[in-house]
Amino acid sequence: MNIKSIVASGLIGLLALTGMTTLAMAQDHYGHPAFASVAGPTSVPIGHHEYCQRRSGDCQAFHTPGDRVNLTDAKWADLQAVNNHYNVTVTPASDQDLYGAPEFWTYPVNGYGDCEDIVIGKRAALIERGWDASNLLITVVSQPDGEGHAVLMVRTDRGDLVLDNQDSLIKIWTDTPYTYLKRQSQTHAGQWVDILDARGEVAVTAGY
Repeated sequence: MNIKSIVASGLIGLLALTGMTTLAMAQDHYGHPAFASVAGPTSVPIGHHEYCQRRSGDCQAFHTPGDRVNLTDAKWADLQAVNNHYNVTVTPASDQDLYGAPEFWTYPVNGYGDCEDIVIGKRAALIERGWDASNLLITVVSQPDGEGHAVLMVRTDRGDLVLDNQDSLIKIWTDTPYTYLKRQSQTHAGQWVDILDARGEVAVTAGY
């Protein structure tokens, strides 16, 4: 067994032990902070705008946005498998290094990609597993040092969960160290909305 397989097995076990404890803390009503609130439409990140020009099929309106996912054992296993696969097999690399451009959103290529690429890959993999795309939202956050970052926010009945290439654990969004700025709309994959971070003031989204 190679080192990546060993790491993968360990991460899955750790997720199973710690992740479900965190999920159990979420209340089953949408007014709870475990469920992120959003405001009105906001600007689309330039990288996603250009991605949608190249892949318009990934950026359409959702005719019937789905209810939050019922997080069964099988669905939880999906999240673990997809999150772990991309975190283990994709080596972080900047768009500047890969494409000679400051922003170029796409799928991971040859085992390399930045945070947006990894998010796009995870989202596509869950859609292939039968997940409703309207519950899989690319999300822009600010790290404690002020640097921008992207994660995948997954809308479930146990809370809005975050799949993050910088953390092996799947967590409720409020249990992460980020300031949440904006995410894809739940009604249109090519549009974005501001996030109201329940832990503080509404974050400014300009520049992302």
